[in-house]
Amino acid sequence: MISVTFRAFRATDEPESCARFIEGHRKVLEIYGITMITSNKALWTSHPNTYVVLVESKADGRLFGGARLQIADNELMLPIEEAVGKVDAKIHEVIRQHSEGQMTAELCGLWNSREVAGYGIGSAYLTKAIIVLARKLKVKSLFALCAPATVRMGGRAGFVIERSLGNDGFFNYPKLDLVATAMVIRDVNELSHATEDNQLFIKEFDKTPIQSRVEKGPKGELMVEYNLSLDKEHS
Repeated sequence: MISVTFRAFRATDEPESCARFIEGHRKVLEIYGITMITSNKALWTSHPNTYVVLVESKADGRLFGGARLQIADNELMLPIEEAVGKVDAKIHEVIRQHSEGQMTAELCGLWNSREVAGYGIGSAYLTKAIIVLARKLKVKSLFALCAPATVRMGGRAGFVIERSLGNDGFFNYPKLDLVATAMVIRDVNELSHATEDNQLFIKEFDKTPIQSRVEKGPKGELMVEYNLSLDKEHS
């Protein structure tokens, strides 16, 4: 059984880990012929409102995947704004409305290596980990730009398609022959559209952000040591 760790931290606290994240994500994207994407920009590494979850091998520390939580502010545009804004400027108004008097953020930069493909790391479990962080940081709404393969998983986690954008929520991104879907959780606290098992998972981590679990994916079982506390003493 593969053993991995899920470790959360603020981007500005670990520049070397952020550099590893960027390099690992770049290599995965290149496999699919994608060389230009907003997540590849390094500006988020010095952004105090960006948080990262890294997935590493328990055996040797190899990086297997990761994802980011970027909170909207006046310092750095959300990746979905940069991506979608080129074809639908309405995204800026949508983000502004969600930011009025409360925090909105984006789940972005989600990826996993081919070595662990099929275990759910780069989809289900990283998505849930980011939602745990969003709740911890008092984020009210959470956006994501999903590939076709992750739309259904996003729906299980509580995301719904933001049909006011693009072509009923769909865009050709990051290439003309690829489709991305704009999705949002409007109620991170309630997760009213999430499945019961997803709600239970996230509530358990609200109470106990450091725990070990055996997770099941299509390809088999995975031993995961989670540390989603953002507490440096336990990192």
